[in-house]
Amino acid sequence: MKKIAILIINFNGLVQTLTCLQSLEKIKHEQFTVQIFVVDYGLEDQTQEIKAKFPDIQIYREEKNLGFAGGNNFLGTKALAWQADYILLLNNDTLVSPDFLQKLFNYLEKNPKVAAVCPKIYFAKGYEYHKNKYQDKDLGKVIWYAGGKIDWDNIYSSHRGVDEVDYGQFNETNDTQFFSGCCVLLRTEVVQKIGLFNEKLFMYWEDVDLSMRILKSGFAIKYYPQSYIFHKNAGSSGVGSSLHDYFLNRNRLYFAFKYASLRTKLAIFRQSLVKLVNGSQWERQAVKDFYLGNMGIGSWK
Repeated sequence: MKKIAILIINFNGLVQTLTCLQSLEKIKHEQFTVQIFVVDYGLEDQTQEIKAKFPDIQIYREEKNLGFAGGNNFLGTKALAWQADYILLLNNDTLVSPDFLQKLFNYLEKNPKVAAVCPKIYFAKGYEYHKNKYQDKDLGKVIWYAGGKIDWDNIYSSHRGVDEVDYGQFNETNDTQFFSGCCVLLRTEVVQKIGLFNEKLFMYWEDVDLSMRILKSGFAIKYYPQSYIFHKNAGSSGVGSSLHDYFLNRNRLYFAFKYASLRTKLAIFRQSLVKLVNGSQWERQAVKDFYLGNMGIGSWK
């Protein structure tokens, strides 16, 4: 029987992690074995509380903040030691549908040239960016991710369909330019060849970077809307926070200088000089740290 490792990071998010694990208890997995791996590295050690409620999971405590990239890499080594055939990355601020994993698994089993497959991801009800603009009947049906797009001229990544009410407009399986680290099922043999996340990126853009490496290795990434989950968006970091500003800006520069055309690199360089003078405190720090090579957790200590 095939084996799927589910990787979850708990960073000061006990209630959300417990709720996520409760939803995972209901998943169907007759065709494969599941093992959940959790790493906790928040300010308080919450491992005992999680283990008490979910004794079958494998949980680890790390005193150091590993970030999204490092935390998943740490758990990835545990998944490989367990000899997982597939690795599911899952945010702790998600709620899953009972058959979401079965559908992702079946898709990868039938499509050996696909290395990663993502479900349709909705905002969890009440967590929409602009919830006041929707009718009550539409809450819980607002799309957060229906595939990923990269603007190569300006180096921005965006979610297709974000903020749109789902009327079936994104119900076809498609190739996608990047997966969201919120939820993706990865083929382990590909992870073994190219590695998991680049820990220089810590958090943000790390999923887009890994997506690029997957595509360059000759494999496909698919958006598969027959599978779906719900996301309590920004449960750990907060959109618009200084943390958000710092890592998004610094890591965008890293991605641009690694993958963009020369013309775009020059444009991004000029933009960075403007931010160095006129940006917010953390935007300025992001630019400084990129050019100084201060990656990983950087100045966020």
